Amino acid sequence: MRRAFVPLPMLTMLAAVLAVFPVAAHAADLDGAALSPLWGLPFAGMLLSIALWPLLAPKFWHHHYGKIAAGWGMLFLLPFAAVFGTHAAAASAVHALLAEYIPFISLIASLYIIAGGICVRGNLHGTPGLNTGILALGTVLASFMGTTGAAMLLIRPLLRANDNRRHVAHVIVFFIFLVANAGGSLTPLGDPPLFLGFLKGVDFFWTMRNIYLETLFICTVLLVLFYLVDSHYYRNKEEELPQKNDPTPDSHGISIDGKINFVLLLAVIGLVLMSGLWQPAISFNVFGTDVPLQAAARDALLIVVAVVSLLVTPHTARAGNEFNWEPILEVGKLFAGIFLTIIPVIAMLKAGTDGAFAGVIRAVSDSNGQPVDSMYFWATGLLSSFLDNAPTYLVFFNTAGGDAATLMTRDASTLAAISTGAVFMGANTYIGNAPNLMVKAIAENRGVRMPSFFGYMLYSGIFLVPLFVIMTFLFFHV
Repeated sequence: MRRAFVPLPMLTMLAAVLAVFPVAAHAADLDGAALSPLWGLPFAGMLLSIALWPLLAPKFWHHHYGKIAAGWGMLFLLPFAAVFGTHAAAASAVHALLAEYIPFISLIASLYIIAGGICVRGNLHGTPGLNTGILALGTVLASFMGTTGAAMLLIRPLLRANDNRRHVAHVIVFFIFLVANAGGSLTPLGDPPLFLGFLKGVDFFWTMRNIYLETLFICTVLLVLFYLVDSHYYRNKEEELPQKNDPTPDSHGISIDGKINFVLLLAVIGLVLMSGLWQPAISFNVFGTDVPLQAAARDALLIVVAVVSLLVTPHTARAGNEFNWEPILEVGKLFAGIFLTIIPVIAMLKAGTDGAFAGVIRAVSDSNGQPVDSMYFWATGLLSSFLDNAPTYLVFFNTAGGDAATLMTRDASTLAAISTGAVFMGANTYIGNAPNLMVKAIAENRGVRMPSFFGYMLYSGIFLVPLFVIMTFLFFHV
């Protein structure tokens, strides 16, 4: 059988090169200070594949992205096994699976399935006012039902409302900015980094009390900017397609099918809260990875709730949403590759000033070792744009001391910088936050021509980065 994506000579050469560098004895105690930056090459290749393949060969990517992700994963794991030993490689893979990937994908998938069973029937006219209203509603909901839940609930009604317009991509891009990212900044339910902070001891309402001004600023400005941009397109006489070409003509009023899923959404919220508040002090050791009872129970029950949604939701609701598995499959496969190849990158970051990313770590403190809030904001944010924002949040949470009580009081401004950087700048790229890719996939399935990886970054560079610069001077010490 031909192995197109994991050529053995390349693996052998990479293992030989990496073997000349000192390494840790066991994956569970992986010493990031002893790792060469070359271990980050598979992760870089994974990111470049996501960025370039859809642009250069979209059909090939659509049919083979899972194999490409698996190839990069093996390009990391097999040399890792050759250098560290098979036990260490297996332990690292198990840790990534049990401690990171399963909690991530179980929450994301359950919200996708449940929200996909809520069908908003009827079709309103996609005017700038209506579009801005939907984005504002999703922004508010995101902090209470998660960015994934809010995005999956509203993306289809938004697409239907605008399927008679020629320019729709900008609507979806701003939807990603607001609903899939910035809107989830007020509670631990909103975004995974804040949930991890909650598990580390940050008070549930701390973010609501301490970063509401930053959230209000960026969300308000983005909504105003969106209204102006959308109005510019809407005023074009040829913007709207002839009524006979409208796939979903406007209707009077709306109705909701699959209401039982709102109860299931509350169940998901309850399970997330349970895993943070219930501390039975029981855990299971699986190949060197401790799995707390509350985490295992949460993930298992999330799957149960998702299955219940599939069983009790009327078929007409999912049919009305044109529900399909492709968006969550894409996220699942790509993030499996990301979570695997990111292992050495996170280890090098955790090594602090002794690791390959020492410059980044040193940049967030002044000569006296005191935190520089503006640098924490940008370092956390820029890394969260390309790495998974949850472990990036933890890295800088620990770099700032790691004590929740101190960070919530004396160093509250530093924790605010870390929190906003992780959540807000997840919107900088398609891979900054999982809902970004899901929204993109759903929009493309509905026929919207979305920007490429770099095209999307052009949007974020124009609209988001200047706002982050302004926020630096308004809210963080420079």
